[in-house]
Amino acid sequence: QVQLVESGGGLVQPGGSLTLSCAGSGSIFTMYVMGWYRQAPGKQRELVASITSGERTNYADSVKGRFTISRDNAQNTVYLHMNSLKPEDTAVYYCNARQTILVNYWGQGTQVTVSS
Repeated sequence: QVQLVESGGGLVQPGGSLTLSCAGSGSIFTMYVMGWYRQAPGKQRELVASITSGERTNYADSVKGRFTISRDNAQNTVYLHMNSLKPEDTAVYYCNARQTILVNYWGQGTQVTVSS
């Protein structure tokens, strides 16, 4: 079983930057598609970015050009680099590991708040 732990959330000003980390353990990390999701109050959870084992990436239109997902398989860690942050980026961000279409693992979430 895979365990995921997010870190790096916090309070930032609009236009600022923040990097989230997701550390995984317990299984073969390099095989999984990794993703970052977020959920704002009153809204459904949405995919922010994903990265395959071959490092092909995908981004939500709302963050494309501002966010970058990366992975360091040697460190069993996935990152979300966030630049030019906007108030609408405020949400709880969750790390996801997709082993198969039927098997997914989730972190506990980390709060990102963008405000003056």
